[in-house]
Amino acid sequence: MIVLTLTDCPPSLRGDLSKWLIEINAGVYVGRVSARVRDAIWERVKEFAKTGKATLVYPAKNEQRMIFRVHNATWEPIDFDGLSLMLHPSNRRLSEKTNQRTGYSKAYRFYKANEATKREQKANVSAEYVVFDIETTGLYPDRDEIIEIAGLYIKNLEIVSEFHRLICIEESIPPEVSKLTGITNSLLKEQGVPLDKVMHEFKEFIGDAVLVSHNLSFDMRFLREAMESVGISEIMNHGIDTLTLARKTVKGLRSYNLEELMKYFKLPYEKLHRSMEDAWAVAKLYQKLIEIRKSKN
Repeated sequence: MIVLTLTDCPPSLRGDLSKWLIEINAGVYVGRVSARVRDAIWERVKEFAKTGKATLVYPAKNEQRMIFRVHNATWEPIDFDGLSLMLHPSNRRLSEKTNQRTGYSKAYRFYKANEATKREQKANVSAEYVVFDIETTGLYPDRDEIIEIAGLYIKNLEIVSEFHRLICIEESIPPEVSKLTGITNSLLKEQGVPLDKVMHEFKEFIGDAVLVSHNLSFDMRFLREAMESVGISEIMNHGIDTLTLARKTVKGLRSYNLEELMKYFKLPYEKLHRSMEDAWAVAKLYQKLIEIRKSKN
């Protein structure tokens, strides 16, 4: 079951919420939905509740058996030694966190951050960012699992560090996934690392960097589900999707999948469908797309 509390809810959003949840009191919604629907509801809330404050609570595989998400709130979820707690930050902490005078609204901070991300997408690849990719057992984060994750931390166009882990899973890998990726059950048994360890390591690896991925929403849904299942608070990093960027930059291609884009731009790449190889390909693709967009400006 999930519980959602919301203030200043616009009528259109209330109508959307009522399709899935029951409003048991003013601004208090409850219901049982899949993780996919839950994430879609939360994205909808963040998009349309521009001035409203929202808190979402739902079950997770941590010690407290629940996790929190907040929107436009001064209270924030934190991970404290594996426990999910809600922190009411002081004025000093708010100032340090935002690097702005206390008193600016969160909506304003989001606006400024989004503007910075847009500028980066248009003209700049010199900022710090992490290109990452995952391999999974299927398409649905509420029932499928991540089996491999890789990332490249890039600063001033140079790769300063790399991250790669195979992940232990409870179920067997579907044969079609093993055929596509070359990842087998025996490989995970020999080299796989527990999910909670990998997620904590990856969260530390990415820090506050912008995240770059091809079909970002797919990867982020799995990443959020995996992190929340081990008690890690929601990722707040800004993201850039090279799939979306490619569609805006080059019109009329038959396909915008990673392999076809690498061929179209004549970019070298190794065999895809392994996380590290895909991350390298996305890094090259992102730089190429930015170069094209800069040349058009």
